[in-house]
Amino acid sequence: MSVSPFAAIRAIFHPAAPAPVELTAVAELARLAVAATVTASAVPGRGVNVAVFSPAWPASKYLPKTATPDTAWMWLRLAEDGTGEITASHGSFLYAAVRLLAHGLSDFTREKLAAGLFLPATFGWHRPHWDACYTQYWRSARGFDPEHYVSTLAEAGFTHCEVNGLQAHMPHEDLVAHEYYSQFYTYGPGFNHFVDTPLTRGLWPALYLDANLNHLRKLADTGRRYGLKPGVCMFEPRTMPDRFFQKYPTLRGARVDHPCEALQKIMRAVPDLSYLSVWTNDSGAGFEHTASLYVGRNGGPYLIREWRNHDKVAEAAGQSIVRYLHNLRDAAAELNPDFDVILRIEPFKVEHDHIKAGLGPHVTLEAPSLLVRGYSLPYPHPKYPDNFGVAGSIFQNWMDPAEAPALAALREKQTEPVLHYSASGVMNHEPLIGLPFPRFLHAKLTAAAATGLTRISALGGLANTARTPYWPNPVALQAAQFFPSRPIDDVLREFATRIAGASRAEALTACWRDFEDAIIWQPLVGLFFALGFCWQRTWDRPFVPDLEAVPAADRDYYERHGCFQHNNPGLNDLGKDVLFDLITRESGAKMAGDMDRELLPRVRALVDRLAVLVAATAAAEPAAHAVFTDLSDRVRAYLHWSTTLRNVCAWCEHVYGYLAASDDAARAASSQKLQSAIDLELANTRGLIALMETTKTEFMVVSGVAENTFFYGENLIDHLRTKLRLTEKYRHHPPRIDRDIYWRPVPGTTWPEGWSATS
Repeated sequence: MSVSPFAAIRAIFHPAAPAPVELTAVAELARLAVAATVTASAVPGRGVNVAVFSPAWPASKYLPKTATPDTAWMWLRLAEDGTGEITASHGSFLYAAVRLLAHGLSDFTREKLAAGLFLPATFGWHRPHWDACYTQYWRSARGFDPEHYVSTLAEAGFTHCEVNGLQAHMPHEDLVAHEYYSQFYTYGPGFNHFVDTPLTRGLWPALYLDANLNHLRKLADTGRRYGLKPGVCMFEPRTMPDRFFQKYPTLRGARVDHPCEALQKIMRAVPDLSYLSVWTNDSGAGFEHTASLYVGRNGGPYLIREWRNHDKVAEAAGQSIVRYLHNLRDAAAELNPDFDVILRIEPFKVEHDHIKAGLGPHVTLEAPSLLVRGYSLPYPHPKYPDNFGVAGSIFQNWMDPAEAPALAALREKQTEPVLHYSASGVMNHEPLIGLPFPRFLHAKLTAAAATGLTRISALGGLANTARTPYWPNPVALQAAQFFPSRPIDDVLREFATRIAGASRAEALTACWRDFEDAIIWQPLVGLFFALGFCWQRTWDRPFVPDLEAVPAADRDYYERHGCFQHNNPGLNDLGKDVLFDLITRESGAKMAGDMDRELLPRVRALVDRLAVLVAATAAAEPAAHAVFTDLSDRVRAYLHWSTTLRNVCAWCEHVYGYLAASDDAARAASSQKLQSAIDLELANTRGLIALMETTKTEFMVVSGVAENTFFYGENLIDHLRTKLRLTEKYRHHPPRIDRDIYWRPVPGTTWPEGWSATS
């Protein structure tokens, strides 16, 4: 039987010199126990004592001996006479404990609370990773509430938060005409965006650096109020602007002295900064002589010195990376002995073993699987075995048995790796938010714990939590963290009862299950399921056989923010982006067919069932009506998203088929099928407009500042209407792709007389 535990509480005590989270937890408890007074005291008083576990605050005699500073746990004891204690090993767990009481979970019976409830945490280290809305490329999301977000993190069982977000909508970087690369600095911002050193002074305006550093401090302060330890995720080593090399023409390669000085400068602003996650595969970041980074094997002579074979170059590059990581760790340890430096390992295929050999205490790696080598991910799609690379996505909810010995090998070096997983739509079905897959999520964390992992990170974080009020995923995270033995179906039923009422709980949990049973059939369409859906302008560009039949002036509305360089084949070929083949004719045909057969019918059936539930609750069940309306809108949005994805695959199948055809009959067949896909996309776009015009549900992230490469703005409906108009106008042009687009000159180039790129 659940019980409200607050009626008997008359006095609440906290330490005289409280940590910020202790004040937050006490304020929340006082809000719930309205008759209680709050007192700061040097020692526990007669009432409910709230404190993070510390030698400075005497522990309760009831506290189990297993509750030590080196373990992760929370303890709740509320006696019938209004006395007791709420304490935890981690500050964030203290706040989570109060919120667990607020929900009146069935585990909290009167008898259990009176005796004391000890809840070990599954993961003592759990953070958001590349946190989309709090720090990274969605930080201008409309309606985003940082306070709500970090409180949700703490309540769900996170222990850390990421704090290196830019204050501005976009970074202050040198621009190169017709090039988008500088915009990628909007995420993973590195040292040079927050502080300067004697080496970089004057390269970025002081007002820009101060604004970013002050914003970083504020994000850390907000997290600290909920007990979350601050850390940073950076693309390092960083490229430098051309003006740097004009000043220092002899400097080349990745410098290790300047970043160490910059890290210490940031740590003096945020003394409890606890980790640095180093990413190296984008935003111009890269080490010398590594084989698999975008920059390729370049660098100075001081690393290589003389001609070496392939393996020796890899060894030298790997050892250089390890030295860089240890230098950062040594610099940070002067201010925080427990500081961790974490390397995202996938970009280093040939240097992999040399890097792992150099890891050690507080210098570790992070990956979606401990079995990765480069970007080769060992996990196949659960429904499409030939579709590899789902590790870290929502589709990987199990762990390969080989992960355990890989973990043991790392621990022999006294290093504790971090496994990242997906908790939201980030890198799965962007830009949608709030789609439910709680059972997948719970299964993944359960499998990670069974493997023996103790450190995990949620790629992309939890997105815009203030606008996803009925989302069950945080509840699944909380259950895996604090109640790992409770069946997830019981947890979800309890949450559904709380938000929709007992009479509708079963229907709601069934809808969540049905959505998971549908989305598991979504194939991973390269790039489009992640950032590419927005930066390829997938929803709002005209859906026509010849993309460049639309005049350049009419295309500007979407090309101006798309990730389209002047010679990028993505301009006129939906299956390509720069040098990458995203979708082939064969893969497009298979994925479109799979979605027609398996995914879309299931989603349409759920849309219909939810429409019935929305109508049935409209008159007399306002709480349930709000919940079902919210879910209905999100599932409808996913239907429009996945239908567009299906049509992109069909475009590649039929346009490529038309261009490869050797006779008129084959071309006519491809053209007819393409026209059918255009009809479907026109109807789909009209449905999306209708949803956006009528719903109050924030089913996708929308920038409250302006559209950019990484997500849409508030003018998306206007763009969709333009798409309809242009699609209707140019739909009957024959398919065409400019195969020579790589050789297009920068706009404005004047060739010498008698010469051209193809001559």
